[in-house]
Amino acid sequence: MPGPYVIRGSVVLPDAELMWRFSRSSGPGGQHVNTSDTQVELRFDVANTDALPPVWKERALERLADRLVDGVVSVRASEHRSQWRNREAAAVRLAGLLAEATAPPPRPRKATRIPRGINERRLREKKQRSDTKRGRSGRGWGP
Repeated sequence: MPGPYVIRGSVVLPDAELMWRFSRSSGPGGQHVNTSDTQVELRFDVANTDALPPVWKERALERLADRLVDGVVSVRASEHRSQWRNREAAAVRLAGLLAEATAPPPRPRKATRIPRGINERRLREKKQRSDTKRGRSGRGWGP
């Protein structure tokens, strides 16, 4: 497979820790589907890996808790006809999943107040708009 799959920065998916499983795919391919193992299942043991820094590992275990089975995350790919392309798709998908799961949490929002002038301008414009609409009514036009 081409190139190491970068999770983030200099951290990559270690080839030695990737577990591959192949099976028959139900995807595109016609009669070819019935004879070849093109579906790919890629598994990675997040709980026991040494490739991730400890802080990243904790984040990944916490954020992927609903996807993990005994600390192992699994990704499937069967959208291509060839096993090779499905292997590529699964590895890229796993790297993206781990990158998202190990990302640092967003900075907390800094609470701010709305300036008084903005609020006053909004209320003044609402008043003008309501006066404009009130002036459109037909009251006071008849005999």
